[in-house]
Amino acid sequence: GYDPLDPNGNVTIRWDVIQDSGDGTQFVRLSIVNYQLFRHVELPGWRLRWAWPGDEVIWRIRGAEATEQGNCSAFKVSEPPHCCEKEPTIIDLLPGAPYNNQEENCCKGGVLSSMTQDPAKYIAAFQMQIGTSGTNGHLPQVAQNFSLGLPGYTCSDPVQVPPTKTYEDQGRRRKQAIATYNVTCTYSQFRAASAPTCCVSMSAFYNETIVPCPKCSCACQGQNGSSICLRPGDLPPVLQLQANEQPRPVVQCSQHMCPIQVHWHVKQSYREYWRVKITVQNLNYVKNYSQWNLVALHPNLQNVTQVFSFNYKPLNQYGDINDTGMFYGIDHYNDMLLQAGEKGNVQTEMLMYKIPGIFTFNQGWGFPRKISFNGQDCVMPKPDDYPRLPNSSRFGATSSTFITSLFLLLSLMII
Repeated sequence: GYDPLDPNGNVTIRWDVIQDSGDGTQFVRLSIVNYQLFRHVELPGWRLRWAWPGDEVIWRIRGAEATEQGNCSAFKVSEPPHCCEKEPTIIDLLPGAPYNNQEENCCKGGVLSSMTQDPAKYIAAFQMQIGTSGTNGHLPQVAQNFSLGLPGYTCSDPVQVPPTKTYEDQGRRRKQAIATYNVTCTYSQFRAASAPTCCVSMSAFYNETIVPCPKCSCACQGQNGSSICLRPGDLPPVLQLQANEQPRPVVQCSQHMCPIQVHWHVKQSYREYWRVKITVQNLNYVKNYSQWNLVALHPNLQNVTQVFSFNYKPLNQYGDINDTGMFYGIDHYNDMLLQAGEKGNVQTEMLMYKIPGIFTFNQGWGFPRKISFNGQDCVMPKPDDYPRLPNSSRFGATSSTFITSLFLLLSLMII
């Protein structure tokens, strides 16, 4: 699950015991913090799951809800617990939930932004009152076997850490939790999907060849289990989906069969700058990509002069090495990548300063080393296939032959 472009990225589940009521119940605040630089959580969102070590139940919850109440017949009370499941599944409330059910950083439908893209929306939180169903009056224990319910994520066991401290009264007072436990969840693209979902094509002003995405980058047409292929003029099929079920990709027929195609075009070369055009095309007919982002690795990104139509932030992960940047849409303008069609693409151009002694168009230097879309690595063409400069040696040989012939002709005329 290690990502060299985000070596410290993870999703942390923080379990804060904030109050012990003295009657065998505790108040616990759970926070889900996305510490990843560019990978975010899309709809249908996280589905937090754990297993109780004993006979614990959730009496009350605010800021989230359990999908199942379970069998609470053992409690002869007027208001039974919120959830009596041994392995509850907790989901976020939707935006617009009643105020008396809300908690700070709740109610985003399970969506989490990345730290870089939107620092105000990368945390989800809710509060619970938990207790035990037994009569021995022992305190509830920390849950085990956590899962985010998201493809590709694997969570560790809870580890006790120094108690969380929060500020009150406009920062004049600090309040400390009774105990804090952290669960670290890491992501692996190999666990998330058996095949890539993105590919890269290339072109340049100095070469008429357009290098397409490698064949069968994401799947092959007609391959069992591959995406549904839709040809021009065909209508997308009607999909019957269950609640919160993700639709199977219905993509435009192509040799690569990828839902997302990124095109990198070396557009112009000026005296001190060079211009690149980047186009991201959505070939999926059944999905919009909201809050999308694109991460590129290129040695000249440390000298970006201007980026048009996109937001841009450098990702400096290794000290002075500044060769990685993140592109994402402008709010309410192009922050949503629409389904396949005329408007199913977003594009930008950027100017980069030519670094003396480093800049060159030879050997495909003008093209990126790596590109990822929404945290998923894209399939790149082979380096030998990159658009190349015209063969200067061939022109040099032609000129030399012409000059030699000219001298020979002149010498014969003089004789």
